Amino acid sequence: MDAAAICLQSSMAQPAPQAERKRAYPQQAQGRAFTQSLRPWQNAHSAREICYNGGMWVRSVSQVTRHIKSLIDGDPELSNFWVRGEVSNFQRASSGHCYFTLKDSESELRAVMWRNTAAQQNWLPSQGDLVDAYGSVSVYERGGAYQFYAESLEPVGEGALWEEFQRLKVRLEAEGLFQDERKRPLPRWPRRIGVVTSPTGAAWRDIMRVVAERYPLAELVLAPTLVQGSEAPQQIVEAIQRINREPNIDVLIVARGGGSLEDLWAFNDEGVARALAASRVPVVSGVGHETDVTIADLVADVRAPTPSGAAAIVTPDRIVLREQVRLGLESLHASMGRRLAEWLRELRQAERLLALHHPRRTIAEQRQRLDQTVERMGRAIRQRLALGRSRTAACSARLEALSPRLVLERGYAVVEHAATGRRLVRVSQARPADALRIHLRDGQVDAAVTGIRPLVGAQTPAEGEC
Repeated sequence: MDAAAICLQSSMAQPAPQAERKRAYPQQAQGRAFTQSLRPWQNAHSAREICYNGGMWVRSVSQVTRHIKSLIDGDPELSNFWVRGEVSNFQRASSGHCYFTLKDSESELRAVMWRNTAAQQNWLPSQGDLVDAYGSVSVYERGGAYQFYAESLEPVGEGALWEEFQRLKVRLEAEGLFQDERKRPLPRWPRRIGVVTSPTGAAWRDIMRVVAERYPLAELVLAPTLVQGSEAPQQIVEAIQRINREPNIDVLIVARGGGSLEDLWAFNDEGVARALAASRVPVVSGVGHETDVTIADLVADVRAPTPSGAAAIVTPDRIVLREQVRLGLESLHASMGRRLAEWLRELRQAERLLALHHPRRTIAEQRQRLDQTVERMGRAIRQRLALGRSRTAACSARLEALSPRLVLERGYAVVEHAATGRRLVRVSQARPADALRIHLRDGQVDAAVTGIRPLVGAQTPAEGEC
């Protein structure tokens, strides 16, 4: 899956298509003059390299380059002279050779110092140094470019561009534009990534490639702009502002490929620096190579070594994400397994507690207690009944012992008034002629009082006693 990319419209002037080039042949007189000027080459090169077309000699690229080289090498003004310029894009290759550019306000001169010569130098320049260089100019045939072959370098002072860079850096640093406190964190999962760069440069292609490889879910929003030249700073500012007006932008990349100090000078512009500082979204700068430092790098929230590095910084790696998801799933499965095992233990414990306190168990226990209570009550009742029977028997025995029937059995009798049924216990209770009823062991006898004979010495009952 490729990362989606859209391009915002801008006012940047688009290069007009090249007009169709038609081969123009010089007039006959001009052809003869040109032929005469190149005729000395015939002595140095094979005739097979020379052809004739439309009245003029046609030479190979190598012939033209060698002829230019011979002209420059033969000019004493270009041999063994001093030149003053500002050093830009100084690099020392692994072979030991030094490659750099000498420039002033109007022109540039590519330069090289060979390894043996560089080893004899007591001092080698840095970016922005102003130097006096001694050497010669010649043509590098394979590249078809003229360059200065330096034999000695002497420091003069810092170059104008470097001095301007340092002044702006000090001023913006004093305003706090470089402070870590104002640096914002980058979003972890960006959905829309704004990009300010040239639509035709390698930086844009590198960013699209890296985002497509690492995080194709993100959408790239390009604000096209020039990245070099006098018109570039204003266009970069406008592109940053367009990105900030675009909705739902999560992060902004400002990028261009490597180059010399003057090539990257648009990103040392004060207006660009303030536009980056005013951006509402975090900014990642990917300007030049790792050794190139611009004002934009210092103002940005994060500095990347290259445009590709900027794209890698703002996007998560889908391979890492896939591994994180796999590890997360494994951790989740393990966690859920542990949790399920814990829930199963809790469930079994709850089942045991439920079985221990289940109503059926309680009812069974209460039923057992009821049965035991009924049994105890039965035993108690039977014991009480037995005790009652025993006591009743004892009472019956005592009552039987006191029963009048037993007295009657021994020959005694019970006498009572026949009319009132009042029992007579004293003779004083009877009167002559009273009708009496006498109870014997086996029946009763009706009788009448014919006489009363109290016992001698017996006390007469008090008045009113029965």
